[in-house]
Amino acid sequence: MPVVSVPAIAVLAFTLLPQPPSTPAPCERLASLVLPSTTITLAETVAAGTFVPPAAAGRGGPQGASFSQLPPFCRVAATMRPSPDSDIKIEVWLPASGWNGKFLAVGNGGWSGAIVYPALATSLLRGYATASTDTGHSGGSGSFALGHPEKLTDFAYRAVHEMTVQAKAIIAAHYGSPSRSSYWNGCSSGGKQGLKEAQRFPGDYDGIIAGAPANYWTHLVTQSLWVAQATLTDPARYVPPAKFPLINKAVLDACDRLDGVKDGLLADPSQCRFDPAALRCKGDDAPTCLTGPQVEAVGRIYSAAKNPRTGDIIFPGLAPGSELGWNALAGGPKPFSIAEDHFKFVVFKDPNWDYKTLDFDRGVAHADQIDGGSINATDPNLSAFASRGGRLLMYHGWNDQLIGPQNSIDYFTSVQKAMGAAKAAEFVRLFMAPGMTHCAGGPGPNTFDMLTLLEQWVEKGNAPTQVTASHSTNGAVDRTRPLCAYPQIARYKGVGSIDEAASFVCQAP
Repeated sequence: MPVVSVPAIAVLAFTLLPQPPSTPAPCERLASLVLPSTTITLAETVAAGTFVPPAAAGRGGPQGASFSQLPPFCRVAATMRPSPDSDIKIEVWLPASGWNGKFLAVGNGGWSGAIVYPALATSLLRGYATASTDTGHSGGSGSFALGHPEKLTDFAYRAVHEMTVQAKAIIAAHYGSPSRSSYWNGCSSGGKQGLKEAQRFPGDYDGIIAGAPANYWTHLVTQSLWVAQATLTDPARYVPPAKFPLINKAVLDACDRLDGVKDGLLADPSQCRFDPAALRCKGDDAPTCLTGPQVEAVGRIYSAAKNPRTGDIIFPGLAPGSELGWNALAGGPKPFSIAEDHFKFVVFKDPNWDYKTLDFDRGVAHADQIDGGSINATDPNLSAFASRGGRLLMYHGWNDQLIGPQNSIDYFTSVQKAMGAAKAAEFVRLFMAPGMTHCAGGPGPNTFDMLTLLEQWVEKGNAPTQVTASHSTNGAVDRTRPLCAYPQIARYKGVGSIDEAASFVCQAP
């Protein structure tokens, strides 16, 4: 007699009564659904336009998601306890009608302690059954990890995987059949979560969007403190945010035309050889120049964090063009809290730990050892994901002020090296976005539809080569531009408006 899993039994129980494939079971029946290590705490039908998110609703959804425009849906909340110390909250939203037959899970940001309601709303508006998790804790601090290794494991990968498994069971129970395809969409920590899924649980998703992934977590947080030590520990090296526009202008003056068009954007900032010493004051400090120590500090922001003993690169620096966003890492008076929290509560387990004491040799090695590949998602061998037809789309803004964009290029090229460029081209693409800041925003075209691109690839075999991005001011689109599959960049044809995507073509650099 074959063994039937508990989720399968639950689905069977809900499908004993014949139902047309397109007709969902009553939402409230899901309250009695039995799932492993999971308690359904809410199953209610939400009328069109009536959903009000909790006060602590998570950020991270695409801008403009309007709850008042939501169609009716079945809202399911559950608590998962895969370990004795786990307390993972999830929500699964199921369209009351017009379900597109697909599942789309959404990622988190930072320490990821909230359901991301805006992203759920955007997914629902597109017809998906969708899910989000708080990754097992509440709030945006890493303090939850102190003395709670199981909760840290939940944050690292377990919460997302368990949410995925149980959400699929809930979807199948509600509609009487499983989703025909499953997708992941996340940026920053959400990008890391997507890559971890591809690496550790390759059967969870058919397609994954991983934007600006924080996948080399232990080295990323190190680089954030590399900037803090360079700019915040000595008043002489502190660069006032009022000087960031000065530096940005100098960068654009030096490098804007390298891509063949003067448009306020750097198509490939890695080709920019701007030297901050060009702004060195001739005399006393002034708003129009940088002192010697400030020149040194700016150089450290651009440079990769390095091991002082071996010279090995720890994590890439921020790219030229990102200066207007430097306040997050270099504006002070304290270092970036996500990075500081990791060393306080995970690595050294001391809430009073001082970032000024971080040793970029032994401290980083200790952080890597403590992690052991738990939060980090750097494995380039995606053969299991690729062999079952999985597809991966990565993107990163060149003006990212939090995560050096070279990190995405480094991971992408590591996959090419591990699996061969031809094989990698069958299932992974990277798109770099000139002028885009962390996950969205910035002076460059920063709004684009990666999800449709991914669907076309997964469901129809149409491998993407470019995607049109737009920039808007006060709600009006004022520039479009193709984003090209790396390593290609958008080149101006020499005729037509520089604000129209049709005036550009994707070419090798």
